[in-house]
Formats: sequence, structure tokens, C-alpha cells
Amino acid sequence: MKICVTCGHGFASSTWTCPRCGWTPGTYDTWPVFAPDVAAGDDGISCESFATLAQREADHFWFRARNRLLIWAIKTYFPGAASFLEVGCGTGFVLRGIGEAFPDLALAGSEIRNAGLSFARSRLPNVQLFQMDAQRLPFAEEFDVIGAFDVLEHIDEEGTVLRQLFQATRPGGGIMVTVPQHPFLWSVVDEQSFHRRRYRRSDLVTMIEGAGFRILKATSFVCLLLPVVWLSRFIQDRRGFGACAELGVNRWTNTLLEQILDLERMLIVAGASLPFGASLLVVAAREA
Repeated sequence: MKICVTCGHGFASSTWTCPRCGWTPGTYDTWPVFAPDVAAGDDGISCESFATLAQREADHFWFRARNRLLIWAIKTYFPGAASFLEVGCGTGFVLRGIGEAFPDLALAGSEIRNAGLSFARSRLPNVQLFQMDAQRLPFAEEFDVIGAFDVLEHIDEEGTVLRQLFQATRPGGGIMVTVPQHPFLWSVVDEQSFHRRRYRRSDLVTMIEGAGFRILKATSFVCLLLPVVWLSRFIQDRRGFGACAELGVNRWTNTLLEQILDLERMLIVAGASLPFGASLLVVAAREA
């Protein structure tokens, strides 16, 4: 079901024109724009950052390993899913990987910045894309699975986002969320990435349950590399490096780090919930 972001009316229609108030979203390029007031802003991630991500993430160990972990989670916890929305899809790297793994899954992606969607469109020519604010989703019980991957830490009112995800998820479906973990890892990288916080597992689990979901899986990842991450953040703080510095890993180191994260994924697949790590994955269900 569609939800009018102006008057809140729910309706089923092939168009986005609200039958109650007559509001209809504008368009930019090929996608509807639901939050034009923030579509061109850069207080979350700049156009230059999107360009850097689009260039480097396909070969970077963390993005590649995280994609494989997310694909495993979908297969394991939502094997019958027919539709998937990624909130905060960025340049479309994750959605493209999910689409390749699940060719029959109907995909959609949203992003608050038109700049990010421009990169996503080049990667995903046949996927529905939307410009929208995650705090005002124009959907109710629309998607089997919704993913928000390293999104919540950018938003002041993340509880509002989680309630919106609950609203937009079909009963019997669920959500997948990743966030940066451990406040003690806070560094200049977080500041330059426009993060509001890093999470404790218990805090995120409590918020997700408070939004109405039931937790299916909560595990850290980037666990075996945690000392390396801490040392890297310490050095970057001392020397003034920033977020993009972490993307510049040489080929041999990149391969080794990816293999280590693949070992972590094997432990998770075998049933482990890793107790600590630089990142956190939570999978949760909306009861039927």
C-alpha cells in the first residue's frame, strides 16, 4: 500500500497521486522525489564521497565480505521473500549483489540524495528507485524484506526509522540492519562519515524490539580484525586521516583481509554469534 507523505492517507493505486489531497511527488531523472527539501543536501554524504565509493567498493574487502554475509542472511532467514527494499541504497552496490544472487527477487532502493541514486541507476537500470527520507516512508506492509545497511548511524531519530521500517514490512517478513559497533572505536573516520553514533549491541536490539520486531539473529562481524581496526583508527586520529583513507588498501592486504572476513562468515554460518566486532548485523521478523 502507498502512503501519502503529505496527509498520511493510505491507498492502492498504479500512480502516486493521493486520492484524498491530490499530492503527487515530483521526479528527478527516472525516480519519484518524496523529500525534495533534502534531495540535494550534503550533510550526510557528499557527491564526491558517492563517486569514491562507486569507484572502490566493488574491490574493497569490507564491502565484498559484507555483501556475502547479507546474501547468506536472506537465504537463511527469508527464503520465500518475493520483494526487497534497501533503504539508503547509496550507489547500488549491495542491491546489485542481491539481484545477482536472487534474480527472481523484486528489488527496490531508496536514498535521501539524488546524487547517490544517479550512481545506483547506472548499476541498476531495471530496479525501482525512490528519493525519500527514511523517517517518512510512503509504504505500508509493502515489502517482504527491508535492509538498512550502515544507515541508522547517520540519523538522529533512528527509532523513528525503525518504526517506519515496521510499517513498510509485510507481516511475516522482516528487516536486516547493519551498523558500526562499539563507541570506543569512535574516531575521525566517524566524524568525516557524518556518523551520529556507534552502537552497543544491547541498545540496537532493544530499539528494534521496541519498534515491534522479533530478533532472529544478532552477530558482530569484523571481529578477528578488531585490533587492526582500533590501531588504524588510533593512527588516523593522530595523523588526521579521514574516512576515504580506509578505502585505500593495497591489493595483497585487501585479499588477506577479505579471507579473514570470509572465515568469520563461515563461523556465523555454522551458528556462531560473534560477541564483538567493528560492525553489527541484526536480522528481525515482523510476526505474521
